[in-house]
Amino acid sequence: MKSKFLPSTILRALLIGSLALSTLPIVVSAQAGSTTPTNGLPAAPSSSAAAPATSPAAPAAIPTGSGTKIGTINIEQAVLGCNEGQRDMEALRKKLEPKQNELKSQNDELEALQKQLQTQGDKLNEEARATLVKQIETKKKSFDRDVQDAQENAQNEQKDMFQRILQKMAPVIVKHAQDNGYAMIVDTSNPWPQSPILWYGESGDITRAVVDAYNVQSGVPAPTPAATTPKPASTPKAPAPKPATQPASQQQPK
Repeated sequence: MKSKFLPSTILRALLIGSLALSTLPIVVSAQAGSTTPTNGLPAAPSSSAAAPATSPAAPAAIPTGSGTKIGTINIEQAVLGCNEGQRDMEALRKKLEPKQNELKSQNDELEALQKQLQTQGDKLNEEARATLVKQIETKKKSFDRDVQDAQENAQNEQKDMFQRILQKMAPVIVKHAQDNGYAMIVDTSNPWPQSPILWYGESGDITRAVVDAYNVQSGVPAPTPAATTPKPASTPKAPAPKPATQPASQQQPK
């Protein structure tokens, strides 16, 4: 049986960079027939939650399982690897692309001004030089704010997309666990020691099976080959602060 050891040096496979999602292990109990999220994602609303507090509705009977196996699933790979996840990530990338191009233009303009100060600063009179320095400082503050706002917006967009798909996928995970004799399914998205899972065997991984089942349920067609490996939307990082008399870093936005 093939097995996998999770070294602490392995980074999370998806949604990396400045926009990593904060997903933690999810445990699915097939015997209880429910999901217990431990990653801060909201659980799907129940029928009893919508009823008035004065007349709570009786919870619907949940079929229980009699499984004894323990399985694993990489939730991030499942959500972002399903047809719907790939489609939505590509749509998000295109949605954020204009802002990324705008930030790149701002960064290029700022670097040009800093280069001008570096090469011509000693030739300018005191007033002209002070004006250029002030212009650089103002543009850099504006650029830094825009980068931070763009990063936060991209993070929120990705998180919303992830939660939306995960809520719909959770019942598919439970059904697969019940139908295949699993008593528990644990998430392997995070490597040890970030998660309590030190080791697991590949034979117990149900990620691919869940993705296939969810693709059938969602009805979303497979993406075109050019979009089969979605990348998380990202924004340029602001250059490190430099004294006005020093040249700007030549690092291009990511």
